[in-house]
Amino acid sequence: MKMKVMRLPHAEGLPLPAYQTDAAAGFDLVAAIAAETSVTILPGARALIPTGYIFEIPKKMEAQVRPRSGLAIKHGVTVLNSPGTIDADYRGEVSVILINHGNEPFVIARGERIAQMIVAPVTRVKLRETKKIAPTKRGKGGFGSTGIGETPSQASTEAGKSVASVSRKTKTKSPAKKR
Repeated sequence: MKMKVMRLPHAEGLPLPAYQTDAAAGFDLVAAIAAETSVTILPGARALIPTGYIFEIPKKMEAQVRPRSGLAIKHGVTVLNSPGTIDADYRGEVSVILINHGNEPFVIARGERIAQMIVAPVTRVKLRETKKIAPTKRGKGGFGSTGIGETPSQASTEAGKSVASVSRKTKTKSPAKKR
């Protein structure tokens, strides 16, 4: 499948987004900031980083902007609205909202790979209002309800207690010791 991409003036000299391996699901997006500048994201802060490209996503498809695992594990930097959805009818520049969850400022230079984009088919459904939803074994359980301990939604319903104070009291099971 082919997809059109338009380079904006501030992306001149940057490579087209590209898959880094033959089996990669996503192609990398790079920072299209001015060559003589950089963007520093302080710990806990976020920044909107331009990519310098407009994509003509095929009908019945979408693109998702996702984090790069290396930035997340090495620096605590990730895509804030992950995955960021790019609809097929959007015709503006794709930009990436990055957040620094790390402890150190993170500096972004021109051309640095900041995120990846995956293009996938979209299934649209017709919603039909109903008075009853079929029950399941799981029921309303969510937010880690199949894992260990109390979930935030359960904790937040306790009168007068914050989620943080309840989570400190959460009991967790220790993994079985090997003999």
